[in-house]
Amino acid sequence: MNFDIDKMTDLLNEKLVNWGEMIIKLLPNIVIAAIVLVIGLYIAKFVRRITLKLVSKISSNVTLNNLFSSVVYFAFIGIILFTVLSILNLDKAVTSILAGAGILGLALAFAFQDIAANFMSGIFISFRKPLKVGDIVQIKDYMGKVKMINLRDTVIETFQGKTVIIPNKEVFQNPIENYTILQKRRFDLSVGVSYGDDLEKVREITFNAVKDIEDLSQEDEVSVFFMEFGDSSINLSVRMWVNTPEQAIYNKVRSQAILNIKKAYDANDIMIPFPIRTLDFGIKGGTTLTETPIHMATANPAE
Repeated sequence: MNFDIDKMTDLLNEKLVNWGEMIIKLLPNIVIAAIVLVIGLYIAKFVRRITLKLVSKISSNVTLNNLFSSVVYFAFIGIILFTVLSILNLDKAVTSILAGAGILGLALAFAFQDIAANFMSGIFISFRKPLKVGDIVQIKDYMGKVKMINLRDTVIETFQGKTVIIPNKEVFQNPIENYTILQKRRFDLSVGVSYGDDLEKVREITFNAVKDIEDLSQEDEVSVFFMEFGDSSINLSVRMWVNTPEQAIYNKVRSQAILNIKKAYDANDIMIPFPIRTLDFGIKGGTTLTETPIHMATANPAE
Protein backbone atom coordinates (compact mmCIF):
# COMPACT_ATOMS: atom_id res chain seq x y z
CA MET A 1 0.00 0.00 0.00
CA ASN A 2 2.87 2.32 0.90
CA PHE A 3 4.48 1.49 -2.43
CA ASP A 4 1.42 2.59 -4.33
CA ILE A 5 1.22 5.86 -2.40
CA ASP A 6 4.89 6.61 -2.97
CA LYS A 7 4.56 5.78 -6.64
CA MET A 8 1.55 8.05 -7.05
CA THR A 9 3.31 10.85 -5.17
CA ASP A 10 6.35 10.59 -7.41
CA LEU A 11 4.14 10.61 -10.52
CA LEU A 12 2.28 13.66 -9.30
CA ASN A 13 5.51 15.50 -8.50
CA GLU A 14 6.86 14.65 -11.92
CA LYS A 15 3.75 16.03 -13.60
CA LEU A 16 3.86 19.21 -11.56
CA VAL A 17 7.51 19.72 -12.39
CA ASN A 18 6.82 19.20 -16.09
CA TRP A 19 3.90 21.63 -16.03
CA GLY A 20 6.01 24.16 -14.18
CA GLU A 21 8.76 23.86 -16.77
CA MET A 22 6.23 24.26 -19.57
CA ILE A 23 4.76 27.36 -17.92
CA ILE A 24 8.22 28.84 -17.48
CA LYS A 25 9.00 28.14 -21.13
CA LEU A 26 5.66 29.64 -22.21
CA LEU A 27 5.91 32.58 -19.83
CA PRO A 28 7.27 34.98 -22.52
CA ASN A 29 4.54 33.82 -24.90
CA ILE A 30 1.89 34.28 -22.20
CA VAL A 31 3.11 37.82 -21.53
CA ILE A 32 3.12 38.62 -25.26
CA ALA A 33 -0.33 37.05 -25.68
CA ALA A 34 -1.70 39.11 -22.78
CA ILE A 35 -0.27 42.31 -24.25
CA VAL A 36 -1.68 41.47 -27.70
CA LEU A 37 -5.09 40.73 -26.15
CA VAL A 38 -5.27 44.01 -24.19
CA ILE A 39 -4.04 46.15 -27.10
CA GLY A 40 -6.31 44.26 -29.50
CA LEU A 41 -9.40 44.97 -27.36
CA TYR A 42 -8.67 48.70 -27.39
CA ILE A 43 -8.06 48.64 -31.13
CA ALA A 44 -11.32 46.70 -31.67
CA LYS A 45 -13.29 49.37 -29.79
CA PHE A 46 -11.60 52.09 -31.83
CA VAL A 47 -12.35 50.27 -35.11
CA ARG A 48 -15.98 49.89 -34.02
CA ARG A 49 -16.37 53.65 -33.47
CA ILE A 50 -14.71 54.48 -36.79
CA THR A 51 -16.87 51.94 -38.62
CA LEU A 52 -20.04 53.35 -37.05
CA LYS A 53 -19.14 56.88 -38.19
CA LEU A 54 -18.33 55.78 -41.74
CA VAL A 55 -21.47 53.65 -42.12
CA SER A 56 -23.65 56.44 -40.69
CA LYS A 57 -22.61 58.63 -43.63
CA ILE A 58 -23.92 56.02 -46.06
CA SER A 59 -27.01 54.70 -44.28
CA SER A 60 -29.52 56.48 -42.03
CA ASN A 61 -30.77 53.21 -40.54
CA VAL A 62 -29.51 53.28 -36.94
CA THR A 63 -30.21 49.58 -36.35
CA LEU A 64 -28.28 48.56 -39.46
CA ASN A 65 -25.39 50.86 -38.60
CA ASN A 66 -25.05 49.43 -35.09
CA LEU A 67 -25.32 45.90 -36.45
CA PHE A 68 -22.63 46.43 -39.07
CA SER A 69 -20.24 48.04 -36.58
CA SER A 70 -20.87 45.17 -34.12
CA VAL A 71 -20.12 42.59 -36.83
CA VAL A 72 -16.80 44.33 -37.59
CA TYR A 73 -16.04 44.52 -33.86
CA PHE A 74 -16.66 40.82 -33.19
CA ALA A 75 -14.78 39.83 -36.35
CA PHE A 76 -11.78 41.82 -35.08
CA ILE A 77 -12.13 40.18 -31.64
CA GLY A 78 -12.10 36.76 -33.33
CA ILE A 79 -8.88 37.61 -35.18
CA ILE A 80 -7.30 38.70 -31.90
CA LEU A 81 -8.31 35.49 -30.12
CA PHE A 82 -6.92 33.32 -32.91
CA THR A 83 -3.69 35.34 -32.82
CA VAL A 84 -3.41 34.85 -29.04
CA LEU A 85 -3.96 31.09 -29.38
CA SER A 86 -1.29 30.93 -32.08
CA ILE A 87 1.18 32.78 -29.83
CA LEU A 88 0.49 30.19 -27.12
CA ASN A 89 1.27 27.40 -29.61
CA LEU A 90 -2.33 26.17 -29.56
CA ASP A 91 -2.59 25.78 -33.32
CA LYS A 92 -4.52 22.52 -33.04
CA ALA A 93 -7.13 24.27 -30.92
CA VAL A 94 -7.41 27.01 -33.55
CA THR A 95 -7.91 24.41 -36.30
CA SER A 96 -10.59 22.61 -34.25
CA ILE A 97 -12.43 25.86 -33.52
CA LEU A 98 -12.42 26.88 -37.19
CA ALA A 99 -13.68 23.46 -38.28
CA GLY A 100 -16.44 23.53 -35.66
CA ALA A 101 -17.42 27.08 -36.65
CA GLY A 102 -17.67 26.03 -40.30
CA ILE A 103 -19.92 23.06 -39.55
CA LEU A 104 -22.07 25.15 -37.19
CA GLY A 105 -22.39 27.92 -39.77
CA LEU A 106 -23.46 25.46 -42.47
CA ALA A 107 -26.08 23.91 -40.19
CA LEU A 108 -27.45 27.32 -39.19
CA ALA A 109 -27.58 28.41 -42.84
CA PHE A 110 -29.88 25.50 -43.72
CA ALA A 111 -31.98 25.84 -40.57
CA PHE A 112 -32.57 29.59 -40.83
CA GLN A 113 -32.34 30.22 -44.56
CA ASP A 114 -35.62 32.20 -44.67
CA ILE A 115 -34.56 34.38 -41.75
CA ALA A 116 -31.15 34.88 -43.35
CA ALA A 117 -32.78 35.80 -46.68
CA ASN A 118 -35.03 38.38 -44.99
CA PHE A 119 -32.08 39.71 -43.03
CA MET A 120 -29.86 40.14 -46.11
CA SER A 121 -32.75 41.68 -48.04
CA GLY A 122 -33.20 44.19 -45.22
CA ILE A 123 -29.54 45.15 -45.50
CA PHE A 124 -29.80 45.67 -49.28
CA ILE A 125 -33.00 47.70 -48.84
CA SER A 126 -31.28 49.93 -46.29
CA PHE A 127 -28.44 50.69 -48.70
CA ARG A 128 -30.46 50.96 -51.94
CA LYS A 129 -33.31 52.91 -50.26
CA PRO A 130 -36.14 52.14 -52.72
CA LEU A 131 -38.52 53.27 -49.99
CA LYS A 132 -38.38 55.05 -46.65
CA VAL A 133 -40.63 55.66 -43.68
CA GLY A 134 -43.59 57.84 -44.70
CA ASP A 135 -43.61 56.83 -48.38
CA ILE A 136 -46.85 55.78 -50.05
CA VAL A 137 -46.09 52.48 -51.78
CA GLN A 138 -47.74 49.43 -53.25
CA ILE A 139 -46.01 46.08 -52.73
CA LYS A 140 -47.76 43.09 -54.27
CA ASP A 141 -51.45 43.51 -53.27
CA TYR A 142 -50.83 45.96 -50.43
CA MET A 143 -50.94 49.74 -50.79
CA GLY A 144 -50.37 52.14 -47.93
CA LYS A 145 -47.89 54.25 -46.01
CA VAL A 146 -44.58 52.82 -44.77
CA LYS A 147 -44.49 52.95 -40.98
CA MET A 148 -41.32 51.02 -40.18
CA ILE A 149 -38.39 49.36 -41.98
CA ASN A 150 -36.70 46.67 -39.89
CA LEU A 151 -33.87 44.35 -40.81
CA ARG A 152 -36.31 41.43 -41.12
CA ASP A 153 -39.58 43.01 -42.30
CA THR A 154 -41.29 46.17 -43.51
CA VAL A 155 -44.47 47.48 -41.83
CA ILE A 156 -47.14 49.15 -43.98
CA GLU A 157 -50.37 50.77 -42.82
CA THR A 158 -53.00 50.47 -45.54
CA PHE A 159 -55.61 53.12 -46.25
CA GLN A 160 -58.22 50.75 -44.81
CA GLY A 161 -56.51 50.97 -41.42
CA LYS A 162 -54.80 47.58 -41.53
CA THR A 163 -51.21 47.05 -40.47
CA VAL A 164 -49.39 44.69 -42.84
CA ILE A 165 -46.00 43.19 -41.97
CA ILE A 166 -44.21 42.10 -45.16
CA PRO A 167 -40.99 40.02 -44.99
CA ASN A 168 -38.10 41.91 -46.54
CA LYS A 169 -37.47 39.06 -48.97
CA GLU A 170 -40.89 39.74 -50.52
CA VAL A 171 -40.17 43.48 -50.59
CA PHE A 172 -36.78 43.02 -52.25
CA GLN A 173 -37.87 40.44 -54.85
CA ASN A 174 -41.11 42.12 -55.97
CA PRO A 175 -41.79 45.38 -57.82
CA ILE A 176 -42.23 48.40 -55.54
CA GLU A 177 -44.59 51.14 -56.71
CA ASN A 178 -43.45 54.27 -54.87
CA TYR A 179 -45.89 57.18 -55.24
CA THR A 180 -43.88 59.58 -53.07
CA ILE A 181 -40.65 59.94 -55.07
CA LEU A 182 -42.16 62.32 -57.68
CA GLN A 183 -44.25 64.12 -55.03
CA LYS A 184 -47.24 63.98 -57.40
CA ARG A 185 -49.64 61.38 -58.79
CA ARG A 186 -51.55 60.99 -62.02
CA PHE A 187 -54.88 59.30 -62.45
CA ASP A 188 -56.75 58.44 -65.63
CA LEU A 189 -60.51 58.96 -65.55
CA SER A 190 -62.41 56.99 -68.20
CA VAL A 191 -65.61 58.48 -69.64
CA GLY A 192 -67.95 57.31 -72.40
CA VAL A 193 -70.11 59.60 -74.59
CA SER A 194 -72.79 58.88 -77.14
CA TYR A 195 -71.97 58.27 -80.80
CA GLY A 196 -74.27 61.17 -81.66
CA ASP A 197 -72.29 63.82 -79.76
CA ASP A 198 -69.83 66.27 -81.29
CA LEU A 199 -66.43 64.96 -80.19
CA GLU A 200 -64.62 68.30 -80.53
CA LYS A 201 -67.25 69.87 -78.28
CA VAL A 202 -66.98 66.96 -75.84
CA ARG A 203 -63.22 67.37 -75.56
CA GLU A 204 -63.44 71.12 -74.96
CA ILE A 205 -66.20 70.84 -72.35
CA THR A 206 -64.42 68.01 -70.56
CA PHE A 207 -61.16 69.95 -70.42
CA ASN A 208 -62.82 73.12 -69.12
CA ALA A 209 -64.74 71.15 -66.49
CA VAL A 210 -61.65 69.82 -64.74
CA LYS A 211 -58.79 72.22 -65.49
CA ASP A 212 -59.39 74.51 -62.49
CA ILE A 213 -59.87 71.88 -59.81
CA GLU A 214 -57.98 72.67 -56.64
CA ASP A 215 -54.85 70.60 -55.85
CA LEU A 216 -54.11 69.85 -59.51
CA SER A 217 -50.46 70.19 -60.49
CA GLN A 218 -49.62 73.53 -62.09
CA GLU A 219 -46.67 72.05 -63.98
CA ASP A 220 -48.64 69.36 -65.85
CA GLU A 221 -51.62 70.12 -68.05
CA VAL A 222 -54.83 68.17 -68.12
CA SER A 223 -55.01 65.87 -71.16
CA VAL A 224 -58.14 64.54 -72.86
CA PHE A 225 -57.71 61.62 -75.29
CA PHE A 226 -60.29 59.61 -77.19
CA MET A 227 -59.34 55.98 -76.66
CA GLU A 228 -61.67 53.64 -78.54
CA PHE A 229 -65.03 52.89 -80.11
CA GLY A 230 -66.91 51.01 -77.44
CA ASP A 231 -69.98 48.80 -77.72
CA SER A 232 -72.36 51.65 -76.94
CA SER A 233 -70.12 54.71 -76.53
CA ILE A 234 -66.96 56.46 -77.66
CA ASN A 235 -64.58 56.22 -74.74
CA LEU A 236 -62.18 58.96 -73.70
CA SER A 237 -59.56 59.27 -70.99
CA VAL A 238 -59.02 62.36 -68.83
CA ARG A 239 -55.49 62.45 -67.41
CA MET A 240 -54.78 64.72 -64.45
CA TRP A 241 -51.81 65.18 -62.12
CA VAL A 242 -52.36 65.78 -58.41
CA ASN A 243 -49.67 67.89 -56.72
CA THR A 244 -49.29 65.52 -53.75
CA PRO A 245 -49.02 61.74 -53.33
CA GLU A 246 -51.45 61.72 -50.38
CA GLN A 247 -54.36 59.37 -50.90
CA ALA A 248 -56.98 61.68 -49.35
CA ILE A 249 -56.22 64.52 -51.80
CA TYR A 250 -56.05 62.03 -54.67
CA ASN A 251 -59.56 60.73 -53.89
CA LYS A 252 -60.87 64.28 -53.38
CA VAL A 253 -59.65 65.46 -56.79
CA ARG A 254 -61.00 62.38 -58.54
CA SER A 255 -64.41 62.81 -56.91
CA GLN A 256 -64.54 66.51 -57.84
CA ALA A 257 -63.58 65.70 -61.43
CA ILE A 258 -66.47 63.24 -61.74
CA LEU A 259 -68.92 65.81 -60.31
CA ASN A 260 -67.70 68.57 -62.63
CA ILE A 261 -67.81 66.40 -65.76
CA LYS A 262 -71.33 65.17 -64.98
CA LYS A 263 -72.60 68.73 -64.43
CA ALA A 264 -70.94 69.98 -67.60
CA TYR A 265 -72.36 67.13 -69.68
CA ASP A 266 -75.87 67.68 -68.32
CA ALA A 267 -75.65 71.42 -69.03
CA ASN A 268 -74.55 70.83 -72.64
CA ASP A 269 -76.82 67.85 -73.46
CA ILE A 270 -73.93 65.42 -73.74
CA MET A 271 -75.13 61.91 -73.03
CA ILE A 272 -73.26 59.25 -71.12
CA PRO A 273 -74.99 56.19 -72.61
CA PHE A 274 -76.00 53.05 -70.80
CA PRO A 275 -74.78 49.73 -72.22
CA ILE A 276 -77.01 48.61 -75.09
CA ARG A 277 -77.76 44.96 -75.83
CA THR A 278 -79.57 43.69 -78.95
CA LEU A 279 -81.28 40.28 -78.69
CA ASP A 280 -81.93 38.28 -81.90
CA PHE A 281 -84.33 35.35 -81.75
CA GLY A 282 -84.23 32.54 -84.25
CA ILE A 283 -81.44 30.40 -85.61
CA LYS A 284 -80.40 32.85 -88.34
CA GLY A 285 -81.33 36.00 -86.44
CA GLY A 286 -83.51 38.87 -87.55
CA THR A 287 -86.69 37.57 -85.92
CA THR A 288 -88.28 40.01 -83.51
CA LEU A 289 -89.70 38.95 -80.18
CA THR A 290 -93.27 39.77 -81.30
CA GLU A 291 -92.90 37.52 -84.34
CA THR A 292 -91.60 34.56 -82.37
CA PRO A 293 -94.30 31.92 -81.83
CA ILE A 294 -94.91 30.95 -78.24
CA HIS A 295 -96.13 27.44 -77.44
CA MET A 296 -97.64 26.78 -74.04
CA ALA A 297 -98.06 23.22 -72.87
CA THR A 298 -100.74 22.35 -70.30
CA ALA A 299 -99.97 19.60 -67.87
CA ASN A 300 -102.45 16.72 -67.70
CA PRO A 301 -103.77 16.36 -64.13
CA ALA A 302 -104.32 12.64 -64.64
CA GLU A 303 -100.61 12.04 -65.29
